[in-house]
Amino acid sequence: MENTILTINGVSKFYTGKTALNKVSISIPKGCIYGLLGPNGAGKTSLIRIINQITQADEGSVLFYNDALQAKHIRHIGYLPEERGLYKKLKVFDQLVYFARLRGMSQKEAGDKASFWLKKMKLYDVRAKKVEELSKGMQQKIQFIVAVINEPELLILDEPFSGFDPVNAELLTEIILELKQQGTTIIFSTHRMESVEKLCDYMALIHLSEKILDGKVSDIKQTFRTDTFEIIAQNKLVFDHPQISVTKEETTDSGYPKYTLKLDGISHNDTIQYAMKQSELIAFQQFMPSIHDIFIQLVSQN
Repeated sequence: MENTILTINGVSKFYTGKTALNKVSISIPKGCIYGLLGPNGAGKTSLIRIINQITQADEGSVLFYNDALQAKHIRHIGYLPEERGLYKKLKVFDQLVYFARLRGMSQKEAGDKASFWLKKMKLYDVRAKKVEELSKGMQQKIQFIVAVINEPELLILDEPFSGFDPVNAELLTEIILELKQQGTTIIFSTHRMESVEKLCDYMALIHLSEKILDGKVSDIKQTFRTDTFEIIAQNKLVFDHPQISVTKEETTDSGYPKYTLKLDGISHNDTIQYAMKQSELIAFQQFMPSIHDIFIQLVSQN
């Protein structure tokens, strides 16, 4: 497809006595943030290594746009591995220039890009320090710069928030969204479900070496929704209706009665009208399952 940057067709990977991936197929649209989820040992890392050409698939194919994935595509792919890999004795600025030069940049361009990203990541003051002199969080920010310094079309982030404090996590979130706005496609592998909710347009869930779910995040949440609602009123309500069940009744911090309702064939509007005959309403909303809830449900079922 024209708007698909990466197509994974029936990819399998086998190790001695173990199937890491079993006929996994995923299409990643250009310019999106794509969440790659799964428990430890599910096969996510094996798939990421195949995309980065660190290892080869035993079955299936991977297409970059409409081209079979090959060595020439590496320059268009940025990779932030979960296991960081920096030269600890090398100074920060020299290290970034070195990695940029490996990606084909001139000396001047590499220096300019290194300075730009150090300022953007609030690390310019430590440019002359050795990596080993920096905190773990700073080292992770340097590793992120290494992944993006060549402005890749496809950026793979494996647990990018690991070890970050809230301030730096927010900074990284802003930069990831900015990169997406500029047209970068991002594969985002994480165990932080709240990050998927906040950042990802699409997602795939891999479990026991197989893909068990993929699609738009919004569509997936709609698929797993239930007819459960929350209603807050100014005064106490009585639900004497055969199609409305109260599963929970409590009081808000402001002292208003709050009810969790399960609807059985009655419309939202009719439910609201029924409640409004008794009291003015403050809130009425449907419970949407979180990605965390969906993850737990599917992994438990499988």
